[in-house]
Amino acid sequence: MKDEDSRYEAVRSRDARFDGEFFFAVETTGVYCRPSCPAVTPKRQNVRFFPTAAAAQGSGFRACRRCRPDAVPGSAAWDVRADVAGRAMRLIGDGIVDREGVAGLAARLGYSARQVQRQLTAELGAGPVALARAQRAHTARVLLQTTGLPITQVAFAAGFASVRQFNDTIRAVYARTPTELRADAPRAGRPAGRTAAPSAGIPLRLAHRGPYHATTVFDLLAEEAVPGVEEVTGPPGDRLYRRTLRLPHGSAVAAVAERAPASGRGGATHPGGWLDARLHLTDLRDLTTAVQRLRRLFDLDADPYAVDARLGADPRLAPLVAARPGLRSPGAADPGELAVRALAGPRRAAELVRRYGKTLDAPSGGLTHLFPEPAVLAGAEPGGALGALTTALADGALRLDAGADRDEAYRALRDLPGLDARTAAVIRTRALADPDVAPPGAELPDTWRPWRSYALRHLRAAGEPDPR
Repeated sequence: MKDEDSRYEAVRSRDARFDGEFFFAVETTGVYCRPSCPAVTPKRQNVRFFPTAAAAQGSGFRACRRCRPDAVPGSAAWDVRADVAGRAMRLIGDGIVDREGVAGLAARLGYSARQVQRQLTAELGAGPVALARAQRAHTARVLLQTTGLPITQVAFAAGFASVRQFNDTIRAVYARTPTELRADAPRAGRPAGRTAAPSAGIPLRLAHRGPYHATTVFDLLAEEAVPGVEEVTGPPGDRLYRRTLRLPHGSAVAAVAERAPASGRGGATHPGGWLDARLHLTDLRDLTTAVQRLRRLFDLDADPYAVDARLGADPRLAPLVAARPGLRSPGAADPGELAVRALAGPRRAAELVRRYGKTLDAPSGGLTHLFPEPAVLAGAEPGGALGALTTALADGALRLDAGADRDEAYRALRDLPGLDARTAAVIRTRALADPDVAPPGAELPDTWRPWRSYALRHLRAAGEPDPR
């Protein structure tokens, strides 16, 4: 939605479909909001529109206290787009700028830092530093309002270089000191269990736009779960998915709950909202990265309105879409792990975990290991297709990270000995979160583009065979 008059109409109607797709700011109040903000609609002449929260912040606007625009799902455009801006946004979300700086981001994209700065500023209204700053501010707010950690620890856990930088940013973004922001934590709807320390885990709400068909996601995760690394417990409709995560500064145990149905209709679809989660981190600096990897696994930044409108217009898919509105195409919490599992299969993957996985210092229920790193597998079992895959992952010849070029990665996968086209397609769909992958050799209607991955997920959920 690029036309500003159309955007204003979305604001007037408080249309939540566009939350995260753009932001609007009110010049008379100095506040920026999400389109669905419940406040009185401002006059058109007082409104400015921005593509990102960082752009609004960079123009001097502070976040609205009512609608909390920093907490909206990310734009679905970054999942679809395979260009530099899309890849950059996925990398920034994964915390690359905080860990490696703008130079590291540019190196992963294959451009100069100046080119990346210019392109992101032109398209998004903010450069990589400003985009990362907005993300750090949101992480800090989550920690301030859901934990009792000392403010100094919050500052460094959120990725700030100094307490002064942290204080200045919080004041600029929220017009509050960190102490005031903590006191402002909303009581209604606050995640349960504010903790005095991170040992009890950090409670989170992972927001999504539109309907979310949780049953199909949790069914798939339960079917694929690798013992020791993942587990799904509880009855359908009230399941808990737990898994271990290897992160840049340490490890984590993540838990995500399947929300109980709001009504009996459909049994698993929720019209906007969130998934409750809890993270146990060995290093709080990994919070942002862990959250983004869970979002990719659960496909929380998708735009179900766009997907369902396109696929629902197809006669074959229409009844499937009607039966499962908001169906998602799950990604991967660890792309390298997903690739190994896709090639090895579930039994072999479980064996690899038992033989080569790193044992957790403190097992948590059925979670006992981290999935083995590619370098460990490449050294332990260098032969065959698995050895070729893990060696390519370990030495960087194959990149599957959040900013990888999907076409280049797919070509590298197809060049690996022993890895067939169907497995490569699975890896492209899940590890690279590509929304538009067709099975090799299949003739799919062009009208299913750019959502063929979702179309196939509908067919599989209905028990129909993949097209051939």
